[in-house]
Amino acid sequence: MPGTPEDPTTSAPDADGTVVLGASDVARALTRIAHEIVERAKGAQDVVLLGIPTRGVTLAARLAERLAAIDPDFDPTRDVGELDVTMYRDDLRRQPTRAVGVTRLPAAGIEGKTVVLVDDVLYSGRTIRAALDAIGDLGRPRAVRLAALVDRGHRELPIRPDFVGKNLPTATSERVRVRLAEVDGEDAVLISGRSSGDAGEGRR
Repeated sequence: MPGTPEDPTTSAPDADGTVVLGASDVARALTRIAHEIVERAKGAQDVVLLGIPTRGVTLAARLAERLAAIDPDFDPTRDVGELDVTMYRDDLRRQPTRAVGVTRLPAAGIEGKTVVLVDDVLYSGRTIRAALDAIGDLGRPRAVRLAALVDRGHRELPIRPDFVGKNLPTATSERVRVRLAEVDGEDAVLISGRSSGDAGEGRR
């Protein structure tokens, strides 16, 4: 079910924080999300994935492999793209030097499709709001869904993920980092800035 958290993961210390998801946890979460996408869409023939840079693009590619294994109607060479939301961000005036990335629509297009936005960490929701604005300028999909590897809470906008790998309650002072082998050399989700007295917060 969307929003269902993974089983509690044994936390381990790391130089950059506490590991809350290891490589096997990330793999299982992505496999589960892929099955949920197919189940909700009743097949993957009209599904396209749009990864949000940076790590959302990598996660979308991994989800594409899993979707193709579940439903041969899904083609990773045709049904996957990436969506840069830089020019749609509401903080652009405060950070005018932000580099503009690349938007690459799937070869199948997005008209009439079920578009699944893929991101690594869902926080305030402002990046996803920008993504929705960008999609509105690019076409008219049948539906737009959201898949996030980690939902850390603290939403500032009424945005909710449809598919979640891990619900991770956090304090606003804490930092959640997703590492992926293609970018960082390993798969892991870490949290830093958590005091020893808060070690169990992520499981409440």
